[in-house]
Amino acid sequence: MTVMYWLLAAAAFLILEMLTMGLTSIWFAGGALVGAVAARLYMPLGVQIAAFAVVSVVLLMLTRPLARKYLNSRTVKTNVDSLIGESCVVTQTIDNLKAEGQVLIKGQVWTARSTEEDKVIQKDTKVKVIKISGVKLIVEPVSE
Repeated sequence: MTVMYWLLAAAAFLILEMLTMGLTSIWFAGGALVGAVAARLYMPLGVQIAAFAVVSVVLLMLTRPLARKYLNSRTVKTNVDSLIGESCVVTQTIDNLKAEGQVLIKGQVWTARSTEEDKVIQKDTKVKVIKISGVKLIVEPVSE
């Protein structure tokens, strides 16, 4: 009878996974199947639960990073996030200490700051957007 409970748990985890499609419970379904095998081999309930927990955690740790990498690779960056990693040209010398600097990127002028506080980046220098802080692009010179 314990085997049936484990199989029902596995089915419930699979149904939950189909409803969410978020890779949240598939690993627990695998753990529940191992628990069912342990129950079929007449192992004590404590061993079944331990097998369920260990297999679920191992599956989670080994496969989730790979799954996230491949599933999120098709995500298209939109709006301001699409600027990160792009190259642009400095239109006004960037000086963090004077709170000055602008770049031209995709036809728009943005306020820009250097990644290094004391580094001045001269006008017409090609830079790369590293991150965005508020409405400012944080850039560093492109080494050629």
